This record gives sequence, C-alpha cells and structure tokens, in this order.
Amino acid sequence: MFDYRSLISGRRRDPIALVARVGLRIASWPYGWIVALRNSRYDRGRYPTSRSTAIVISVGNITTGGTGKTPLVATIARHLRKRNLRVGLVSRGYRSDSSGSNDEARELYDLLPDVPHIQNPDRVAACQVMVDELDMQVIVADDGFQHRRLERNLDIVVIDATCPFGYGYLLPRGLLRESLGGLRRAHAIVISRISKLPEADRPQLRQLIQRWAPQATLSEADHVPARLLRHDGASQALETLRGQSILAFAGVGNPQPFFDSLVELGAQLIDTRSLEDHCGYDKTKVNGLLEWIQANASQQPQRIVCTHKDLVKLRTANLAGIPLVALQVELAFQSHEASFWEAIDRVTAELEPD
Repeated sequence: MFDYRSLISGRRRDPIALVARVGLRIASWPYGWIVALRNSRYDRGRYPTSRSTAIVISVGNITTGGTGKTPLVATIARHLRKRNLRVGLVSRGYRSDSSGSNDEARELYDLLPDVPHIQNPDRVAACQVMVDELDMQVIVADDGFQHRRLERNLDIVVIDATCPFGYGYLLPRGLLRESLGGLRRAHAIVISRISKLPEADRPQLRQLIQRWAPQATLSEADHVPARLLRHDGASQALETLRGQSILAFAGVGNPQPFFDSLVELGAQLIDTRSLEDHCGYDKTKVNGLLEWIQANASQQPQRIVCTHKDLVKLRTANLAGIPLVALQVELAFQSHEASFWEAIDRVTAELEPD
C-alpha cells in the first residue's frame, strides 16, 4: 500500500522517492500562488464575504486532515448547550455518500444527537438555513478556516503537535493548506495531542506559533481515550483492552497517534493497517480488510479496533467473526483552558439563553 506520508516526510530515501519529492515540490508552487492570491483578494476586500446574523465560530486547521478537530467541535457545542444556547454545526460534507452525509457527520451525530448539523459545500447557504429555518443563535463551522466567504466572529485553529506544519511544505509536497502567515487570522489556537510531543520540544513549537500568530490565545490539549464503543452504541471499559491481542486499522489523516494510544492502554498489537482519510468502505475496501484479517488469523486476534470515524461507516459488530469496537476519544485541555473559554464566551456574551 502506498504510504504518502512516508514519501513527503522524507522517511523514504530511495531514488524514486527523491525524484517524486522534487516533482511534488514543483507542483506545490502554482498551488501556493493560487492560495496566496485568493487570500490577498479577501484581505483587500476584492472578494465579497457574507455575515450571518448568528454568531459564527470556525474550527479549522492549516494542514490537511488528522489534527483532531472533531473532538474540539463536540466540546465547544456541549459548552454552548450547557449555557442553553441554540447551536448548530455546518460543514462542507467532504466525501459524503448517497445519503448526503459523511463519516464526520455520523460521528458528530453520535456525540451530539441534540445538535443539528447541515453539510453543504456552500456554507453561507447552510448558515442561512440554520438561522431562517432552525433559529440557531450560534453556528460552529467545522473545517472553516480556509472558507473565507463566510465571515466569522471567532477563528479557532487546531495544530497537531505530532505534525504541526505538514512537514514544512504546501500541498502536495507537504500537508500545508496555506502558508504559516495564514495563522495571523486566528483568534485562538489549540495545540492538540500535546502529550505526544517531548516536553523539551514544546517551547520551540509555542514560540514558532506565537511568532506567526501573536494576537491569538494559545492553549494545549490532549485526545484522551474515553471508552470502547460498539456499533450499537454500547460502551465497554478501556481496561478490557489490557493484555488482549488485537488488530487495528484507521482511515484518518494521521493514524499513528491512534495506534500509539492502543499500546499505551496495554493492548498487544498484532498488526496495523492505515487507510486513506475519509476512507469509503465499499465492497473492495471491506474485502481488503477481510483478507488482511485472514492473513493474521494464525496470531489469534481477540478483537479488532478502529476509530469512531471508521465504525460509523462500517456499522457492524464483527469482521471475519472477530469483535469490532472503536476507541472513542475526548478532548482534555492541558494548559490555558480558561483563556480558551473566555474567547468563546466573549463572542456569545450578549445571547439570551432559552
């Protein structure tokens, strides 16, 4: 299976990889010019923007995939619901299926069954529906940092401590969606998976972020394993993983922290399988998983573990007769939590609770 990250990170050192990186670097130049031109035109007011009558809070990132936005989106929505504010979610709906929803929508529905969610590439139109038809007071725009046509009251950027700047290059040579100068638009930055970064390296990361975004509040958080989840919604204690021989797979942007968490929980990993982000589990993909499981059958796996994002698409209790569960994680702030919530409450202070 082709490993794109091993190529762009430089782990692959063979001649083909070296030539491929040169080609990807050249391809990143026109991408960067287009993104820079677009941002410049928005900055100068050359492109029109639209403001919703609701308060709009954007949660996004500066790299593609895998930074851990979904747990933060859920945490923000719960905070606003506890204040009895009417909150809804809007997102693009990347790789939606015939039902009109994707893995993130299903995952957020499991986490927030009382919070409406509209997926539409035109997020301005989605916000209009939220206001006109659902009477929402606050809209959380998932993955909205680069969607500049929609004005927002608060821009939050999530940076993954394990790969903060996409290997230092724009797409497709690296994972950066835009240059680090884009961070100047952020009002708040959350460094996710902070415990995965050695403490000695953390000051340098903070300093670099603050250099590009001196105006933003800076908080740190972890993705903390919360429970094991079955397809029917039943949960199991994390302790049941300890000592078990398991297979693990993930169709997310950055799967390694997920695999690492399983080891930290005491599971004995027989083998892992990394799939593309937003993986669609069609017949071919499922058959590939079954073949992989069969190839490891002699190791007698007791359980198969995937991410919540994968489970909501598979919706099955077993694969090849082996129990399947998801590791569900929650976001836990490790530093400067108060300043983060102050930023949220500041932009929503004038709203009247139900």
